[in-house]
Amino acid sequence: MPPTVIENPRALQSFIGCEIGVSEWHAITQEQIQQFADSTGDHQWIHLDRERAQRESPFGATVAHGFLTLSLISSLMKEAIQIRGTRMVVNYGLNRVRFPAPLRVDSKVRGRFSVLGVKDVGVSVEAILSVAVECNGGDKPCCVAEWILRYYS
Repeated sequence: MPPTVIENPRALQSFIGCEIGVSEWHAITQEQIQQFADSTGDHQWIHLDRERAQRESPFGATVAHGFLTLSLISSLMKEAIQIRGTRMVVNYGLNRVRFPAPLRVDSKVRGRFSVLGVKDVGVSVEAILSVAVECNGGDKPCCVAEWILRYYS
């Protein structure tokens, strides 16, 4: 599915309250989880030890780190939405982040993006997006967040 194209950041104003894009599905592999653990130093067994996770974890398998799940939103958004007329985009932060469901290894995820608010802030346009990272076959998203981005023209 091609990304939703928005001509400039101010045009996001007309999408407030609307879903504006959905990414493709992406598999989450044990190798990705291992690389993230190595990069961050978070080697907790629920992420890396398949046998122990099967035996002892309530999830029945290894699970991705919450921060790994959160870190996927920028790449998922690139697939879902293209905003033209910017020279730079800055990740300004997050208002809220929750991990309502585990992201089990070998699952697939996709991102859903909606516009919550848009305002001019000096030399940039600030957009607040609602992000839901969905896991295929799950009843709940594995991550929900309010993401603040600043677009500079």
